[in-house]
Amino acid sequence: MTDIIIGIDPGTATTGFGVVEVQDDQIFYIDHGTIQTPAKTDLHLRLDTIAKAFATLLKKHKPTRVAVEELYFFKNITSAISVAHARGVILQTATNHHVAIVSYTPLQVKQALTGYGKADKKQIQKMVKMILRMEDIPRPDDAADALAIAITCAHSKRLEEQLS
Repeated sequence: MTDIIIGIDPGTATTGFGVVEVQDDQIFYIDHGTIQTPAKTDLHLRLDTIAKAFATLLKKHKPTRVAVEELYFFKNITSAISVAHARGVILQTATNHHVAIVSYTPLQVKQALTGYGKADKKQIQKMVKMILRMEDIPRPDDAADALAIAITCAHSKRLEEQLS
């Protein structure tokens, strides 16, 4: 059975996305990129831009799951609130399109890709490149992170199937 997963690294200025396809025990790269919003734009308009662009991605790729990065500790509370707004819009849009949603913490993503919870960004990016058989490390970082989240979902789904 084929499973399409969209991974999301939420942010108000830049939301990364990565799309993979899972067939049997293999994960294949489909697409990656970012949803950008202009810095000087009011928050509600930025969130609307994210929602509309994400809805377009959902219609284009028709995923069976959306995997979203879970919020984690932020030193800057303003950044945390901003990311929470973007994450909420992503969750609502996926819900409106009747797509299953799963969330993963950065620690879970690091462990799923490298087996080590303190892996750095470079190690994660190298694993994304290797797992998806890409020629180069995907850019920008937000999109690479989103692909890592999608891969984590694919690995988790495979484990769930083996356990059931």
